Amino acid sequence: MDKYEEFMTKWLPVIGKSIVETFQMTIVSLLISIVIGVSLGIILVLTRPGQSFENKWVYRLLNLGVNIIRSIPFIILLFFILPFTKFIAGTTIGVQGVIVPLVIYTAPYIARLMETALLEVDHGVIEAYTAMGIKRRSIIWNVLLREGRSSIILGLTIATISLIGATAMAGLVGAGGLGDLAYRYGHIQYEVNVMYAVVFILIILVQTIQVAGTYFAARLKRD
Repeated sequence: MDKYEEFMTKWLPVIGKSIVETFQMTIVSLLISIVIGVSLGIILVLTRPGQSFENKWVYRLLNLGVNIIRSIPFIILLFFILPFTKFIAGTTIGVQGVIVPLVIYTAPYIARLMETALLEVDHGVIEAYTAMGIKRRSIIWNVLLREGRSSIILGLTIATISLIGATAMAGLVGAGGLGDLAYRYGHIQYEVNVMYAVVFILIILVQTIQVAGTYFAARLKRD
């Protein structure tokens, strides 16, 4: 009991700070990535062959760009774009310095997940709305996004979990968060209990997100 109290007294403030930093990195990056990724996913669907805004050049270029970025592991991407990150954010360390690479890593991933989710929507429903003279903007909102919302939620759940993993890797470059805590104290200083605590927190966090995402996806599918 004394060891537990000693551990909590010494490490709880540090762990709490790291959790806050992880949430900051995840939430800010996820919100920006959703805006970019969902938009790219919609464009990928609408410009592909046989769709209403078919444009092979836009589709091919966008598809190639998404594939290229998704081919690069996050830790390599993190170092590769350091000059760009410095230019945009003004720094390459801390929470602020890791937002740019996290967005660049996550947005194409979300775009591909959104493309997959939207392609599951029955094309016959889209054609029916088009035949009734419904505007394309309304079809995008009321048919594509509405009918595909369950798959979209599941896709965003997967993307969020992947993003949390990326924030942990960002700790290697001093980004802060749970990854930085595990690396500096758990690995370098051999504080095994800190490593165990970080792993436990990440497991709880990921499981909570997965359960919540699955629940809401199932509920939206029933509605």
